[in-house]
Amino acid sequence: MAMFQSSKVFRESMLPHQGGWSVSEAILTAGQATADNLPAGLAEIQYMIRVPTIEMAEQVTAGLDRNAQAAAAMTGCRVERHWVSKSRPGLANHAMSRLVWDAMTQVGPPKWHKEAIAFAQEIQSNLGIDPMEAPLLDELSQLMPPEQAEALLRRDLPPSQMNSTSDDYTDMSWHAPTARFYIARPALKAPPGYAYPAWVMNAMGGIPAMIDPMICTAAKTLVLSALRFLEDPSLQRATMAEFERRTGGGIGGSAWVPPLCDYPAPVNFRWPEYIETVRGRDWSIPAGNPDA
Repeated sequence: MAMFQSSKVFRESMLPHQGGWSVSEAILTAGQATADNLPAGLAEIQYMIRVPTIEMAEQVTAGLDRNAQAAAAMTGCRVERHWVSKSRPGLANHAMSRLVWDAMTQVGPPKWHKEAIAFAQEIQSNLGIDPMEAPLLDELSQLMPPEQAEALLRRDLPPSQMNSTSDDYTDMSWHAPTARFYIARPALKAPPGYAYPAWVMNAMGGIPAMIDPMICTAAKTLVLSALRFLEDPSLQRATMAEFERRTGGGIGGSAWVPPLCDYPAPVNFRWPEYIETVRGRDWSIPAGNPDA
Protein backbone atom coordinates (compact mmCIF):
# COMPACT_ATOMS: atom_id res chain seq x y z
CA MET A 1 0.00 0.00 0.00
CA ALA A 2 2.85 2.41 0.75
CA MET A 3 4.32 1.75 -2.68
CA PHE A 4 0.94 2.35 -4.33
CA GLN A 5 0.44 5.63 -2.47
CA SER A 6 3.94 6.74 -3.36
CA SER A 7 3.32 5.95 -7.04
CA LYS A 8 0.01 7.81 -6.98
CA VAL A 9 1.56 10.92 -5.42
CA PHE A 10 4.37 10.75 -8.00
CA ARG A 11 1.89 10.64 -10.89
CA GLU A 12 -0.33 13.39 -9.58
CA SER A 13 2.66 15.66 -9.03
CA MET A 14 3.12 15.63 -12.83
CA LEU A 15 -0.48 15.70 -14.11
CA PRO A 16 -4.01 15.44 -12.69
CA HIS A 17 -5.20 11.84 -12.52
CA GLN A 18 -7.88 12.14 -15.19
CA GLY A 19 -8.18 11.20 -18.83
CA GLY A 20 -6.29 8.51 -20.67
CA TRP A 21 -2.64 8.85 -19.75
CA SER A 22 -0.14 6.57 -18.06
CA VAL A 23 3.53 6.06 -17.24
CA SER A 24 5.09 2.59 -17.37
CA GLU A 25 8.63 1.73 -16.38
CA ALA A 26 11.12 -1.10 -16.81
CA ILE A 27 14.36 -1.49 -14.83
CA LEU A 28 16.81 -2.52 -17.55
CA THR A 29 20.00 -2.65 -15.49
CA ALA A 30 19.99 -3.00 -11.72
CA GLY A 31 23.68 -2.44 -11.07
CA GLN A 32 25.24 -5.91 -11.30
CA ALA A 33 27.23 -5.19 -8.12
CA THR A 34 29.45 -7.99 -6.77
CA ALA A 35 28.07 -7.69 -3.22
CA ASP A 36 24.95 -6.27 -1.66
CA ASN A 37 26.93 -3.70 0.33
CA LEU A 38 28.60 -2.18 -2.73
CA PRO A 39 26.95 0.67 -4.63
CA ALA A 40 25.89 -0.11 -8.16
CA GLY A 41 28.10 1.33 -10.85
CA LEU A 42 25.17 1.77 -13.20
CA ALA A 43 21.39 1.63 -12.99
CA GLU A 44 18.99 2.09 -15.90
CA ILE A 45 15.26 2.62 -15.99
CA GLN A 46 13.12 3.07 -19.08
CA TYR A 47 9.84 5.00 -19.06
CA MET A 48 7.05 4.78 -21.60
CA ILE A 49 4.66 7.73 -21.46
CA ARG A 50 1.21 7.49 -23.06
CA VAL A 51 -0.48 10.88 -23.18
CA PRO A 52 -3.05 12.58 -25.46
CA THR A 53 -1.03 15.76 -26.16
CA ILE A 54 2.57 16.83 -26.62
CA GLU A 55 2.16 19.43 -23.85
CA MET A 56 1.19 16.69 -21.38
CA ALA A 57 4.23 14.65 -22.43
CA GLU A 58 6.50 17.62 -21.75
CA GLN A 59 4.99 18.09 -18.28
CA VAL A 60 5.44 14.41 -17.38
CA THR A 61 9.01 14.45 -18.69
CA ALA A 62 9.81 17.51 -16.59
CA GLY A 63 8.60 15.65 -13.49
CA LEU A 64 10.74 12.63 -14.31
CA ASP A 65 13.76 14.89 -14.84
CA ARG A 66 13.27 16.56 -11.46
CA ASN A 67 13.07 13.22 -9.67
CA ALA A 68 16.15 11.88 -11.44
CA GLN A 69 18.21 14.95 -10.61
CA ALA A 70 17.10 14.84 -6.95
CA ALA A 71 17.99 11.14 -6.62
CA ALA A 72 21.38 11.73 -8.24
CA ALA A 73 22.12 14.68 -5.97
CA MET A 74 21.36 12.60 -2.86
CA THR A 75 23.56 9.68 -3.91
CA GLY A 76 26.51 11.44 -5.53
CA CYS A 77 25.66 10.15 -8.98
CA ARG A 78 25.13 11.73 -12.39
CA VAL A 79 22.17 11.34 -14.71
CA GLU A 80 22.06 10.64 -18.42
CA ARG A 81 18.80 10.86 -20.35
CA HIS A 82 18.32 9.23 -23.73
CA TRP A 83 15.24 9.31 -25.94
CA VAL A 84 14.33 6.14 -27.83
CA SER A 85 11.29 7.45 -29.71
CA LYS A 86 8.60 10.12 -29.76
CA SER A 87 5.34 10.02 -31.70
CA ARG A 88 2.85 12.72 -32.60
CA PRO A 89 -0.89 12.49 -31.92
CA GLY A 90 -2.90 11.06 -34.79
CA LEU A 91 -4.34 13.15 -37.64
CA ALA A 92 -7.86 12.07 -38.60
CA ASN A 93 -8.93 11.53 -42.20
CA HIS A 94 -12.62 10.71 -42.52
CA ALA A 95 -12.47 10.20 -46.29
CA MET A 96 -9.88 7.46 -45.84
CA SER A 97 -11.82 6.00 -42.92
CA ARG A 98 -14.98 5.71 -45.06
CA LEU A 99 -12.96 4.00 -47.79
CA VAL A 100 -11.62 1.41 -45.34
CA TRP A 101 -15.04 0.92 -43.73
CA ASP A 102 -16.57 0.22 -47.16
CA ALA A 103 -13.85 -2.39 -47.74
CA MET A 104 -14.51 -3.97 -44.33
CA THR A 105 -18.22 -4.30 -45.05
CA GLN A 106 -17.44 -6.11 -48.30
CA VAL A 107 -14.79 -8.40 -46.79
CA GLY A 108 -16.86 -9.11 -43.69
CA PRO A 109 -15.73 -10.02 -40.16
CA PRO A 110 -13.50 -13.03 -39.40
CA LYS A 111 -15.14 -16.40 -38.90
CA TRP A 112 -13.69 -19.20 -36.80
CA HIS A 113 -14.30 -22.80 -37.80
CA LYS A 114 -14.45 -26.23 -36.17
CA GLU A 115 -10.77 -26.55 -35.22
CA ALA A 116 -10.76 -23.17 -33.48
CA ILE A 117 -14.04 -23.88 -31.70
CA ALA A 118 -12.72 -27.23 -30.47
CA PHE A 119 -9.54 -25.59 -29.15
CA ALA A 120 -11.54 -22.92 -27.32
CA GLN A 121 -13.78 -25.60 -25.78
CA GLU A 122 -10.71 -27.56 -24.68
CA ILE A 123 -9.40 -24.47 -22.87
CA GLN A 124 -12.69 -24.05 -21.07
CA SER A 125 -12.76 -27.73 -20.11
CA ASN A 126 -9.19 -27.61 -18.76
CA LEU A 127 -10.19 -24.65 -16.58
CA GLY A 128 -13.13 -26.52 -15.11
CA ILE A 129 -15.71 -24.63 -17.19
CA ASP A 130 -18.45 -26.52 -18.99
CA PRO A 131 -17.53 -26.12 -22.69
CA MET A 132 -19.88 -23.75 -24.45
CA GLU A 133 -21.43 -24.53 -27.81
CA ALA A 134 -20.23 -21.12 -29.07
CA PRO A 135 -17.22 -20.32 -26.82
CA LEU A 136 -15.95 -17.24 -28.72
CA LEU A 137 -17.38 -13.79 -28.04
CA ASP A 138 -20.21 -12.92 -30.42
CA GLU A 139 -18.74 -9.44 -30.96
CA LEU A 140 -15.72 -10.95 -32.73
CA SER A 141 -17.81 -11.66 -35.82
CA GLN A 142 -19.78 -8.43 -35.87
CA LEU A 143 -18.96 -5.20 -37.69
CA MET A 144 -19.19 -1.84 -35.91
CA PRO A 145 -19.41 1.44 -37.89
CA PRO A 146 -16.62 3.93 -37.12
CA GLU A 147 -19.06 6.46 -35.65
CA GLN A 148 -20.40 3.90 -33.18
CA ALA A 149 -16.90 2.76 -32.19
CA GLU A 150 -15.84 6.39 -31.70
CA ALA A 151 -18.85 7.06 -29.46
CA LEU A 152 -18.04 4.04 -27.29
CA LEU A 153 -14.42 5.15 -26.96
CA ARG A 154 -15.30 8.73 -26.04
CA ARG A 155 -17.86 7.64 -23.46
CA ASP A 156 -15.00 7.14 -20.99
CA LEU A 157 -12.91 10.18 -21.99
CA PRO A 158 -13.19 13.75 -20.69
CA PRO A 159 -14.95 15.97 -23.28
CA SER A 160 -11.78 18.05 -23.62
CA GLN A 161 -9.62 15.07 -24.61
CA MET A 162 -9.23 14.70 -28.37
CA ASN A 163 -6.90 11.70 -28.55
CA SER A 164 -6.88 8.39 -26.71
CA THR A 165 -3.63 6.83 -25.41
CA SER A 166 -0.76 6.66 -27.96
CA ASP A 167 0.75 4.55 -30.69
CA ASP A 168 3.43 4.59 -33.37
CA TYR A 169 1.29 4.54 -36.54
CA THR A 170 0.05 8.04 -35.66
CA ASP A 171 3.33 9.55 -36.85
CA MET A 172 2.64 8.28 -40.38
CA SER A 173 -0.71 10.08 -40.43
CA TRP A 174 1.12 13.43 -40.66
CA HIS A 175 2.72 12.47 -43.97
CA ALA A 176 -0.17 10.83 -45.82
CA PRO A 177 -3.93 10.26 -45.34
CA THR A 178 -4.25 7.42 -42.85
CA ALA A 179 -6.99 5.23 -41.37
CA ARG A 180 -6.76 2.73 -38.57
CA PHE A 181 -9.03 -0.27 -38.26
CA TYR A 182 -9.28 -3.16 -35.83
CA ILE A 183 -9.85 -6.82 -36.59
CA ALA A 184 -10.81 -8.82 -33.53
CA ARG A 185 -8.41 -11.33 -32.03
CA PRO A 186 -10.00 -14.43 -30.50
CA ALA A 187 -11.40 -14.08 -26.98
CA LEU A 188 -13.63 -16.41 -24.99
CA LYS A 189 -17.00 -15.95 -23.37
CA ALA A 190 -16.82 -16.26 -19.61
CA PRO A 191 -19.30 -17.41 -16.99
CA PRO A 192 -20.68 -14.56 -14.82
CA GLY A 193 -17.96 -13.17 -12.54
CA TYR A 194 -15.19 -15.29 -14.07
CA ALA A 195 -11.91 -13.90 -15.49
CA TYR A 196 -9.68 -16.07 -17.64
CA PRO A 197 -5.98 -16.30 -16.70
CA ALA A 198 -3.53 -14.44 -18.95
CA TRP A 199 -2.18 -17.62 -20.56
CA VAL A 200 -5.50 -18.18 -22.34
CA MET A 201 -5.06 -15.16 -24.60
CA ASN A 202 -1.41 -16.06 -25.22
CA ALA A 203 -2.28 -19.67 -26.05
CA MET A 204 -4.93 -18.68 -28.59
CA GLY A 205 -2.47 -16.23 -30.19
CA GLY A 206 -0.15 -19.12 -31.07
CA ILE A 207 -2.63 -21.42 -32.80
CA PRO A 208 -3.05 -20.96 -36.59
CA ALA A 209 -6.72 -21.97 -36.51
CA MET A 210 -7.29 -19.14 -34.04
CA ILE A 211 -5.25 -16.32 -35.60
CA ASP A 212 -5.43 -17.10 -39.34
CA PRO A 213 -9.03 -15.88 -39.72
CA MET A 214 -8.02 -12.59 -38.09
CA ILE A 215 -4.89 -12.14 -40.20
CA CYS A 216 -6.58 -13.10 -43.46
CA THR A 217 -9.47 -10.71 -42.83
CA ALA A 218 -7.06 -7.86 -42.07
CA ALA A 219 -5.02 -8.63 -45.21
CA LYS A 220 -8.12 -8.67 -47.43
CA THR A 221 -9.28 -5.36 -45.97
CA LEU A 222 -5.89 -3.74 -46.54
CA VAL A 223 -5.57 -4.98 -50.11
CA LEU A 224 -9.12 -4.03 -51.11
CA SER A 225 -8.73 -0.56 -49.57
CA ALA A 226 -5.43 0.02 -51.37
CA LEU A 227 -6.74 -1.15 -54.75
CA ARG A 228 -9.82 1.04 -54.53
CA PHE A 229 -7.70 4.03 -53.56
CA LEU A 230 -5.24 3.49 -56.42
CA GLU A 231 -7.99 2.96 -59.01
CA ASP A 232 -10.29 5.85 -58.04
CA PRO A 233 -8.94 9.37 -58.64
CA SER A 234 -11.95 10.89 -56.85
CA LEU A 235 -10.99 9.04 -53.63
CA GLN A 236 -7.42 10.24 -53.99
CA ARG A 237 -8.58 13.83 -54.37
CA ALA A 238 -10.98 13.57 -51.41
CA THR A 239 -8.44 12.12 -48.97
CA MET A 240 -5.72 14.57 -50.00
CA ALA A 241 -8.11 17.54 -49.82
CA GLU A 242 -8.95 16.60 -46.23
CA PHE A 243 -5.25 16.07 -45.45
CA GLU A 244 -4.45 19.53 -46.81
CA ARG A 245 -7.27 21.09 -44.80
CA ARG A 246 -6.39 19.42 -41.50
CA THR A 247 -2.67 20.26 -41.81
CA GLY A 248 -3.24 23.82 -42.98
CA GLY A 249 -1.63 23.26 -46.36
CA GLY A 250 -0.05 19.82 -46.27
CA ILE A 251 3.40 18.93 -44.98
CA GLY A 252 4.85 22.07 -43.42
CA GLY A 253 1.45 23.78 -43.35
CA SER A 254 0.14 26.10 -40.68
CA ALA A 255 -1.43 23.26 -38.65
CA TRP A 256 1.18 20.61 -39.45
CA VAL A 257 3.07 19.15 -36.49
CA PRO A 258 6.72 18.49 -37.44
CA PRO A 259 8.48 15.27 -36.45
CA LEU A 260 9.58 15.19 -32.81
CA CYS A 261 12.98 13.66 -33.57
CA ASP A 262 14.97 16.36 -31.74
CA TYR A 263 17.37 13.83 -30.18
CA PRO A 264 20.30 11.69 -31.37
CA ALA A 265 19.36 8.36 -32.92
CA PRO A 266 19.47 5.67 -30.17
CA VAL A 267 21.94 3.41 -31.98
CA ASN A 268 24.70 3.04 -29.38
CA PHE A 269 22.92 0.99 -26.75
CA ARG A 270 24.38 -2.41 -25.94
CA TRP A 271 22.45 -5.48 -27.06
CA PRO A 272 22.76 -8.73 -25.07
CA GLU A 273 25.08 -11.32 -26.57
CA TYR A 274 24.08 -14.96 -26.49
CA ILE A 275 26.91 -17.25 -25.39
CA GLU A 276 27.57 -20.91 -24.56
CA THR A 277 28.56 -21.58 -20.93
CA VAL A 278 29.16 -24.72 -18.86
CA ARG A 279 25.54 -24.34 -17.77
CA GLY A 280 24.27 -24.16 -21.33
CA ARG A 281 23.18 -21.29 -23.54
CA ASP A 282 22.97 -17.93 -21.74
CA TRP A 283 23.33 -14.23 -22.41
CA SER A 284 25.53 -11.41 -21.13
CA ILE A 285 25.71 -7.64 -21.57
CA PRO A 286 28.97 -6.84 -23.38
CA ALA A 287 31.19 -3.85 -22.71
CA GLY A 288 30.22 -0.76 -24.64
CA ASN A 289 32.01 0.21 -27.85
CA PRO A 290 33.43 3.72 -27.31
CA ASP A 291 33.87 4.12 -31.10
CA ALA A 292 30.21 3.33 -31.91
